[in-house]
Amino acid sequence: MQKLQGKLKNTPRNTSLVPCSVSSGLNKDQSPSDQSIVLTCNNSEENLRQHGAGSDSRVLNVVYVLNKRSLPLMPTCQSRARRLISNNKARIVKRYPFTIQLTIATGETRQKAILGVDAGYQMGGLSAVNQTQELISAELRLRNNIVGLLSERRMYRRNRRNKHHWYRKARFDNRTRPNGWLSPSMKQKADSHIRIIDKFASLVPVNKIKIETAKFDIQKINNFDIHGKEYQNGVQKDFENVREYVLYRDNHTCQHCKKTNLLLQVHHIISRKTGGNRPDNLVTLCLKCHEKHHRGKIKLDIKIKKDFRPEAGMSTMRKYIISELRKKYVVEETFGYITKGKRIENKIEKSHINDAFVIAGGNNQKRCGNYIIEQKRRNNRCLQTNRKGFAPSVRRSRYKIQPMDFVTVKGLDYIVKGIFNKGSYVRVVNKNDVVFNFKCNLVDNHFKRGSVLWN
Repeated sequence: MQKLQGKLKNTPRNTSLVPCSVSSGLNKDQSPSDQSIVLTCNNSEENLRQHGAGSDSRVLNVVYVLNKRSLPLMPTCQSRARRLISNNKARIVKRYPFTIQLTIATGETRQKAILGVDAGYQMGGLSAVNQTQELISAELRLRNNIVGLLSERRMYRRNRRNKHHWYRKARFDNRTRPNGWLSPSMKQKADSHIRIIDKFASLVPVNKIKIETAKFDIQKINNFDIHGKEYQNGVQKDFENVREYVLYRDNHTCQHCKKTNLLLQVHHIISRKTGGNRPDNLVTLCLKCHEKHHRGKIKLDIKIKKDFRPEAGMSTMRKYIISELRKKYVVEETFGYITKGKRIENKIEKSHINDAFVIAGGNNQKRCGNYIIEQKRRNNRCLQTNRKGFAPSVRRSRYKIQPMDFVTVKGLDYIVKGIFNKGSYVRVVNKNDVVFNFKCNLVDNHFKRGSVLWN
């Protein structure tokens, strides 16, 4: 088929083009073509552009390869993987990302690949790059409900102990925090980064990891001119507790009715389990306004100041992540201003995946399709009554099919949302987010996909 050099002017460049005729008589009224513009290209095209930024990079469909010892080799293309499987020289071990394992002995030649990691508090990016192409890339979405779940667990435990009148000696004097201790929420985020990095290193031969971290000075962010001893002289100096400071800050005045000489209380603008007891989350209210607010009769016109929890979290996690990775890999630390300069130099848009690509040393390499990795709570343990409806019991068994697994039912692919009716039914969702319920015996194939979503 002849391909002309003219470009389509009435069709988006980032979508597949439909073959059409240059004859205006053949363009019907319902056709999306513009009859006032002659279409000079009569070939259909594929969606080859990705990652934007005006780059001419092409998207590659990569198949990951493992040797007989389950060690990563250089990825290959789809056609070669298809031939290896049809000739019984390889077998499929994973669907997402698509991975095959060789059944024959091969050479161990590998190219040098660098894994770039854009670490983050809520989202992150990973990209493995060699001299010619990008091998794998993904956007990491971390869980942000750990603090709420811990607070909920503490509430249930406290209620259970009070209900049954349990008594236990105080143990707070016996508890110590070792060096490098992280809070449970921060440790979960840090371990998620390490776990995903290990997964990538098991798919592509990575010989070096470059990770972007940052250390934030929160006091410097609030007050740029702070220096020396002023770091030890915070706003709460000479106050016995936070409550006394908040009352003094608000001039012992109710911040809603603006009245004084009343019984004053300190109110949490955001719930304590998520907002904490920091002074910026506290406000002075009188007893009547406080009660009316909790009853929903009045609304407070108070804006809370910016929370620097992400910045503080990154400063806390950076040492832990780097120290754990250096036990297994060669790690190099880089910083955001370096990444920004290289990204602007190469005219690449700002995103977590593109940042990771630049961190790994990418500039004009061929790009690959990216994955979205979302952390989900997969354990189905929960408090429930037993079969006779009496004392609570903990269901410790795990069903074979778990949330975020990949299943095939009647030739169609779905993602598992959960199991119900004592494990006899599975609730799934397709690519269009349409929910279906099937009996578990109708599942044709079941693949453990971890937390990788549609690519």
